[in-house]
Amino acid sequence: MMDSVREFDIIIWGASGFTGKLVVEYMFKEYRVGAELKWAMGGRNEEKLKKVRAEVASEKVPIVIADSHNEYLLNLMAKRTKVICTTVGPYAKYGSELVAACVKNQTHYCDLTGEVQWMRKMIDQHHETAQQNEVKIVHTCGFDSIPSDMGVYFLQKSLLEQTGQYARKISMYLAGASGGVSGGTYESLSNVMEEATQSPKLYKVLNDPYGLNPEGERNGPDKRDLQSVIYDNKVQTWLSPFIMATINTKVVRRAHALSNYPYGKNFQYEEAMMTGKGITGRLKAYAIALPLGLMMKAKPNSLLKKGIDALLPKAGEGPSQEKIASGYYNLKFFAGLSNGHSAVGKVTGDRDPGYGSTSKMLAESAVCLAQDDLPTMNGVLTPSTAMGDALLERLQKNAGLTFSLKLTL
Repeated sequence: MMDSVREFDIIIWGASGFTGKLVVEYMFKEYRVGAELKWAMGGRNEEKLKKVRAEVASEKVPIVIADSHNEYLLNLMAKRTKVICTTVGPYAKYGSELVAACVKNQTHYCDLTGEVQWMRKMIDQHHETAQQNEVKIVHTCGFDSIPSDMGVYFLQKSLLEQTGQYARKISMYLAGASGGVSGGTYESLSNVMEEATQSPKLYKVLNDPYGLNPEGERNGPDKRDLQSVIYDNKVQTWLSPFIMATINTKVVRRAHALSNYPYGKNFQYEEAMMTGKGITGRLKAYAIALPLGLMMKAKPNSLLKKGIDALLPKAGEGPSQEKIASGYYNLKFFAGLSNGHSAVGKVTGDRDPGYGSTSKMLAESAVCLAQDDLPTMNGVLTPSTAMGDALLERLQKNAGLTFSLKLTL
């Protein structure tokens, strides 16, 4: 069990990076620095950390120095805090030693990774030990995959309360979003594709709908995520592949498996982007699908990959403050019940999904892990299985998310 007294509640690791700075800014605005929540900024470059601190926080915020590949310093850092909240990616390159240090030192952990192949590796290496040490290692605490994971959690919980049953199938469609692309996110995606190209085993994990499920439980009715443009007759909209579905759907299925399949072994979950009706909706769907297909097929060091690299932001770059503040997203969850009834759930966010909203979701996840009364489950978890109702409340109260449900006959 974690020591009751530690110097800090939270250390924000990677605080001088683009997303790390947003997390620090949010933490200082919402929680200041004091007895109620003891937090610090962490990184390897003291000068850069002090610069960020001067811009968005206060000199009262402590600074912790370590290095992603220095085991001794990582262990020292982990021993000082209840939670490490990290924005340092690609996590496959910079996160493995930190997870190991947190598991060893009984320190909770949360991150923003969407790197499925690395998550699988962390599950295989640390899940059992994290359970034994009563530690929560929580991946995907940003736009991938809190809205999906917590959206399904909220929807199923609400349906059980209102109808006495769970949905047999849920289709999440991104109905609208506005925001900017980050260099760090693109670098992480590129690293995933590069590792998968070099390893057939990793490529198999990426393509397996149940690739993050526990060993021996990687089966079910779901197929690969949508790869082409199709029309949904029930919802009456054209659908296009959603780039984050390959992450989100696996996280939702892992959460279901870890919870011992409360919705039934035949529960189905899928994600896509809805683009509207008629010829306009169809053209919009293809306009999304074609560039996405090219990006996913671009091999490392190919001319196509180099061309895409030149067009997209570099690591450390991201959207402007104005674009972050004016961004939004709207996710719709279409659920079918066994009695023939249906329901539509909705999750919205009030900022750019990849940065403005993500930084708030990650920060509140860290505070939740540090301070709230949480489910007893430990191990390498998803946001819903690690934090449940406590996180749901924080997201709505502090992080600008809304969750709603409408039943239809």
